[in-house]
Amino acid sequence: MTHLRIMLVDDHEVVRLGLKSLLERHAGFEVVAEAAAAVEAVQKADEYRPDIILMDIRLAGGNGIEATEAITTRLPDTKIVMLTSYAEDELLFSAIRAGAVGYVLKQIGSTELIRAIEAASKGEATLDPSLTQRVFNEVRRSIQNEEKAAFTDLTPQEMQVLALIAEGKTNREIAEALFLSEGTVRNYVSSVLSKLGVSNRAEAAAYAVQHHLKDYL
Repeated sequence: MTHLRIMLVDDHEVVRLGLKSLLERHAGFEVVAEAAAAVEAVQKADEYRPDIILMDIRLAGGNGIEATEAITTRLPDTKIVMLTSYAEDELLFSAIRAGAVGYVLKQIGSTELIRAIEAASKGEATLDPSLTQRVFNEVRRSIQNEEKAAFTDLTPQEMQVLALIAEGKTNREIAEALFLSEGTVRNYVSSVLSKLGVSNRAEAAAYAVQHHLKDYL
């Protein structure tokens, strides 16, 4: 059985005592250190080098997210699971950016907490079920923003031209569709290729499809 050395970080002593009592019933867990403040958490992590840290967010002298970032920078092999009462999106994503591999709420059951610790020890991400949809929504928003940014240099008219290029239209067909001269269309096509950093119409068409241009027209 894997032996995991665990550190508890929470500013409430009663919470730490309860967690320690719960975790040490598990034969593979050993609570090797405790901390009540952010600075103390970083110091004790350096001293004890635990495998897993259960980290609260609200701490004296800073917060658990700042402590997480400092610890993961110093000790990349130490896995941190946020164990908190706070379900705000901003805190959740800040914790993930800081390097936490798990984010669970204190309402979690003891069996689920043990599973979260075991998963973290394997490098697996663990998220409280009530927060999963928020992460998916944020990922979707991020992808959409990235795709939209792919066309920020193009004018609305250039985007229309690119959409028709993606449909395989010739300059003459594009000119007819947009009521422009072929010379004007050639200029637009040249500008589109330059702004996208591609060398030909086929690459421009592939770029448009890859970044879902039609969603932004």
